[in-house]
Amino acid sequence: MSNSLKLPKKFLLLGSGELGKEFVIAAQRLGNYVIAVDRYANAPAMQVADCSEVISMLSAEDLERVVSKHQPDFIIPEIEAIRTEKLQEFEQRGITVIPTAMATNYTMNRDKIRELAHQQLGIRTANYAYATSLDELIKASAKVGFPNVVKPVMSSSGKGQSTVNFQDEVERAWNYAIEGSRGDTQKVIVEEFIPFELEITLLTIKQWNAATIFCPAIGHRQERGDYQESWQPVEMSEKLIREAEAIARKVTDALGGAGIFGVEFFVTKDEVIFSELSPRPHDTGMVTLISQNLNEFELHLRAVLGLPIPNIEQLGASASAVILAEDYSDSIVFEGVTEALSEPNVDIRLFGKPDSRPFRRMGVTLAKGSDIGEAREKANAAASKIKIVRQ
Repeated sequence: MSNSLKLPKKFLLLGSGELGKEFVIAAQRLGNYVIAVDRYANAPAMQVADCSEVISMLSAEDLERVVSKHQPDFIIPEIEAIRTEKLQEFEQRGITVIPTAMATNYTMNRDKIRELAHQQLGIRTANYAYATSLDELIKASAKVGFPNVVKPVMSSSGKGQSTVNFQDEVERAWNYAIEGSRGDTQKVIVEEFIPFELEITLLTIKQWNAATIFCPAIGHRQERGDYQESWQPVEMSEKLIREAEAIARKVTDALGGAGIFGVEFFVTKDEVIFSELSPRPHDTGMVTLISQNLNEFELHLRAVLGLPIPNIEQLGASASAVILAEDYSDSIVFEGVTEALSEPNVDIRLFGKPDSRPFRRMGVTLAKGSDIGEAREKANAAASKIKIVRQ
């Protein structure tokens, strides 16, 4: 990126969920123009973008149409289910794909990123195998051993992921994985279950013309493969933090480009083990909306534009907790917001999703505390006060 940056720039956002919404807000604070794209109307990012398009991002024709219409400077993928080979074509035409078209292609599929890390870069991962049918999964599960974790090679927010303890649970796991799969593939990955002490996300900021830098590690807790709460900072030894940084730098260097990467690790007593990677802001990084001087969306924008990031300041013990829907409804209201915000150092983001379904993430609470325990307690207490009801 040139030092003589001129703003505004035009961004085409592929995927317009809650992470995209915060990125749009960050981009527009610097006067940029954003086109929000998703497969359904009135998605969260569309509500704050300059304009929007509803398309199938698995359709090369639809992607061609919106890119030709808007002629963006940058294409920013926010979800997995995209016709990634089309992104390579756009890149060849001179449009910057973030982080790169190749990186997007690798990271949209768990099999490709796992093979890059394990086979090409020699990074320690959980043992794994693939299956494209129930029979293959039965054999692969026996090979990997129990307990194991089964998930689609392409999904988002933990959809389709389950832990399998016994052979008679494999069929249920297969059906659940296929149901939660995105895109047009029927392929799952089965992984060794790592008896970890902690799961972390290391937000890794890769820059065009400066060194790769890191946010303080974020701890998180998952259920059904989806994040429920996250916190920053994390109690970890300096040795393990440096090991995680070295692995994250190695993988992101191989992928190239610029922007923020959410690199996930299992942490055991004496090692960090690479788990997954997202080439964009990470859901567990929502905590940075309260925990840092620059949140992950502002950092992503600065990295993409080649703007300087002189310092990342961690502002003390902070936590986030998700607000989940319980029922199906296409007309919802939120109650309990007043009560949730009555506690000091608590904030809320309601995403504006037009409908609800069981376990759908509808918002997030943010809190600061004197220590991580208090911050987590406050975030979870605030989330429990907010009720999603049919209008």
